[in-house]
Amino acid sequence: MALLPAGSFDTAIWKQLLPALSNDQVDLLWAQILSEISKRTGGARLTHLAVNEGIPAALRHSTPERLDCGEHEMGASPAPENILRSPTGLRILHGDFGPAPAENTVPDFEHAFWVSTRQNGVFQTWAPRWTMFSRGNIKEKARLLNFHNGKDVGQRKSPEDTWAVDLYAGIGYFTFSYAKLGMRVLCWELNPWSVEGLRCGAKGNGWSVRVIKDEHDLALPMEVLVSGGERIIVFLEDNRRAAQRIKELNKLDISHVNCGLLPTSDASWKDAWDIATHNKAEEAWLHLHENVGVADIEKRKGDIEQYFLGLATHDNADRTARVEHTELVKTFAPGVWHCVFDLYITRSSCIT
Repeated sequence: MALLPAGSFDTAIWKQLLPALSNDQVDLLWAQILSEISKRTGGARLTHLAVNEGIPAALRHSTPERLDCGEHEMGASPAPENILRSPTGLRILHGDFGPAPAENTVPDFEHAFWVSTRQNGVFQTWAPRWTMFSRGNIKEKARLLNFHNGKDVGQRKSPEDTWAVDLYAGIGYFTFSYAKLGMRVLCWELNPWSVEGLRCGAKGNGWSVRVIKDEHDLALPMEVLVSGGERIIVFLEDNRRAAQRIKELNKLDISHVNCGLLPTSDASWKDAWDIATHNKAEEAWLHLHENVGVADIEKRKGDIEQYFLGLATHDNADRTARVEHTELVKTFAPGVWHCVFDLYITRSSCIT
C-alpha cells in the first residue's frame, strides 16, 4: 500500500484534470502511480493507494469514501468525538480495502485489508480503513528502545523484569518498544481494530499476548488476569479503569507509564500518577504527549511539573517529580510540535 500525505491531488491542476477523466482512466492513473512508486522504492509491487487526511477530532456524518466535506447545516447535531481515533478522513483511491463501515456490526477482521511494516526491527500491522498509523513516531519508538542506554545510564537500572503501562496502546506503537526491552506491558485501548492489530503484531514479534475483552474476563481478579505470564496484556476498555485495576495487584515494579494521545493526554495524567506512585519501585517515568506551540514549550514544561508536585502535596506522597527531558518528536502544524515530556518520579529523599 502507498499512503500519500494529506493534500495530495488537491492542487488546481489535479482538480481540473480528475473530473475530466472517465472512471477507467482514473483507475488506470492510480495503477500507474502505484507502478512508478514501486519502481522507485524497489520494494514489493504496490496494489493499494490512499490519501491520509489525518485523524479528525470528531466523526463525520458521511462515509469515509466521500471526498468532500461541507459545513453542517444549521440545526444539525454536532458530530460525535472520534474517541477511537478512526481514520475517517482516509481517501481510498485504488484497491479493495475491505468491507465499508456499517453501524452496529461485529468487526470483520477476516475480510479486512491488512498491511504491515517494520520499524527499529519491530513488526507492526494494522487495517488502514480502521486504524491510524504515524510513521513520524519512529523517532520516539527508537528513543524508548535506547532510553536506558543514554548518558544517565548509571542512574537508570535495567528495565528487564519491570512493568510498563501504556494507556493509549493503539496497534502497539510504543507498547512494542517496552516489550522489546524485556518488560511486561499492561495496555488499554478502546478500538477493537487496534487491539487486533496489536495482538497480531505481538505474535509477529514472537511475544506472548492476552486480550481481555469479554464481560467474563473483565470481571476476573487482576491476579488471575496477569498470572499467565504473557509479555503483553491488553484490556479492550476505557483506560479510566487502569489505575484501579493496577491497585488491585500487589505493588508492581512499574518503570514506565506511557500517555500517548494527541493533541493532549492530560485526561490520563492523574491516573498515570496514581499508577506510578502505587509502585514498589524507587523510580518511574511518565511519558506525556502534547501538541505545544514552539513558544510555549518551556512554560508547558513548568506547568506540568507544578501540576504533579501539586498532586504529591495533595496526596501526602513521599514522591516528587520533575520533567527530566522534553523530546520534540515531529512538527504537527506550523509552529506546533508534538512533544513528549519525560516526567521523572522518585522518592522525595532521592531526587536532587
